Amino acid sequence: MNEHDSTRYLFAQSIKDLMTKQSLDKMTVTDIVKHSGMTRQTFYRYFKDKYDLVNWYFEKLADKSFRQIGNSSTLREGLIKKFTFLLNDKIFFMQAFQSKDYNNVENYDYQCILEFYQNIIYKKIGNIPTDIMFLLEMYCHGSITMTVEWAISGMNKTPEEMADLLIQALPPKLEQLLSDL
Repeated sequence: MNEHDSTRYLFAQSIKDLMTKQSLDKMTVTDIVKHSGMTRQTFYRYFKDKYDLVNWYFEKLADKSFRQIGNSSTLREGLIKKFTFLLNDKIFFMQAFQSKDYNNVENYDYQCILEFYQNIIYKKIGNIPTDIMFLLEMYCHGSITMTVEWAISGMNKTPEEMADLLIQALPPKLEQLLSDL
């Protein structure tokens, strides 16, 4: 891990610690830098705001989970990795998914998975027809909504159950395009 990532992870650990005591929306950058022992200047060298920090941490999740789909993981394996990662940082993600800020992790997750699936489909068929795009957007919105519901209600289903349910929810036209992952 390089020095920049070490600093970012230090801020991420601070925000995770603080989330055990207060909500993300009520937390300030001052709280985060005070807890981390770093300066505001250092924080802003790496992040635009606290939500950017949360999204950076989520990006690390994406790289270790669903972005591996089609490379070293099947669709199911990638989703299980994603939900396991969320579960392992339960308090952090329960808090992060409750945020209503415009730059929240829910919107970021939606953009990540939509772009990811779009790229896979584009590689297979070229330009994506409007009906497929509609189904993809609807599926991504639904899967994020269910992920948020799972996260904020206590993560009671196992990662395997969540992965299986999201795969079962794929519309048939999308399933045909994504089934070999």
